Amino acid sequence: MERREFLKRIGLTGAVVAGSTVGALLLHNRPVLNRSRYKTLKSYRIALNSSDVQMAIAHGADLDAMVRASVSEMGGIQKFIQRGDVVVIKPNVAFDRPPELGATTRPETVKAIIQLCKEAGARKILVADNPINQPESCFYKSGVKRAAEEAGAEIVYPYPSQFEDLYIGGEVLTSTWPMFYGPFKNADKVIGVAPVKDHNLCYASMSMKNWYGLLSGSRNQFHQDIHGIISDFPHMIQPTLVILDATRVLTRNGPTGGSLSDVAEGHTVVAGVDMVAIDAYGYELLRKIQGGEGPDTLGYLEKAHARGLGNRDWRSQVWREVNV
Repeated sequence: MERREFLKRIGLTGAVVAGSTVGALLLHNRPVLNRSRYKTLKSYRIALNSSDVQMAIAHGADLDAMVRASVSEMGGIQKFIQRGDVVVIKPNVAFDRPPELGATTRPETVKAIIQLCKEAGARKILVADNPINQPESCFYKSGVKRAAEEAGAEIVYPYPSQFEDLYIGGEVLTSTWPMFYGPFKNADKVIGVAPVKDHNLCYASMSMKNWYGLLSGSRNQFHQDIHGIISDFPHMIQPTLVILDATRVLTRNGPTGGSLSDVAEGHTVVAGVDMVAIDAYGYELLRKIQGGEGPDTLGYLEKAHARGLGNRDWRSQVWREVNV
C-alpha cells in the first residue's frame, strides 16, 4: 500500500474511532422487536438442490457473452425467471460518475441482464437504487438510465412515497429502518448487479455492500460499524440471483473513484446465489489486481459466514468456471 493511501485510511479509521461511542449507542441500543408485527422483505430465492451450481465464473472480453455464459452455467435464466414474473434489478448507481470510472455498475451489464429476463418472459422489469448523490443525475451520468430504457425496463426513483419502515432484525440493526420498499412490494424475483471496487472504510464494495442503497434515513451512522451492517444484508434480503461485474475494477480511491488510472480490467463476471461466496471470490480477484493490498479477508465476510448467512469458502460449493 502506498504511503498516501495508508495515511488516508489511518485518518478515516481515526474518524470512525472518534465517533464509535455515539455510533455504538445508536446502533446497538435499539430495542429488539416482535418480527411478526412488522413488514419485512420477503425471500426471493428459488429452491436449489445441493448438486446444483451455486456460483459460475466467466472470463473473457465480451461482456454480454460473459453475462450469458455465467447465467447459463447456473442452469440458464429460465431456472430463475419465469414467464409473467415482475423482476427488480438492483445495480449500484450511488454516484454521479460516468461508467468509465468504475464507481457504478456498468450499463452494459444491466442491459444484458434485462435482455435475459425478457427472453425468459418477464412481465415487467424494474431497475431501482437509492443513490447517495442526486438520483436522476446518477442514473443519467452512470449510463444506467439509457441502458435500462433501451432494453425495455422501467426506472424506479427513490421518491419519499417509495419508502416504508421495515423490520431488519440483524445483529447491528435489530429493529425497523426506513427502506426503499416500493419496487419490491409486488416483485416476484430480485437480481443484484454490483461492480467490484475498492472502498475506503471496508476495503471492498461488491454484491453484499450493494444493498446499502436500500436504506434511507441517517444511514451514514452505519460507518461506525461498517462490517457489522454489511454482514446483516444477507439476512435482510435474499435475492434470486446476484451478478458481480469484475470487468472494470476500481482499484483505488473507492468508492467514488475519479480517475481512469484507478481502473483496471478484470475480464470477469460472476453469477451466483450466495453473496458471501461471491464476494469472497471477488475480494480475492481485487487483491490480486491491487497487488496484495488490504487484509487477507474482510470482516463482513467473516461475520456473515459465522452467522450461517453464506459460505466464504467458495471453493467448497458447487461452482463452474468458463472462458468465453
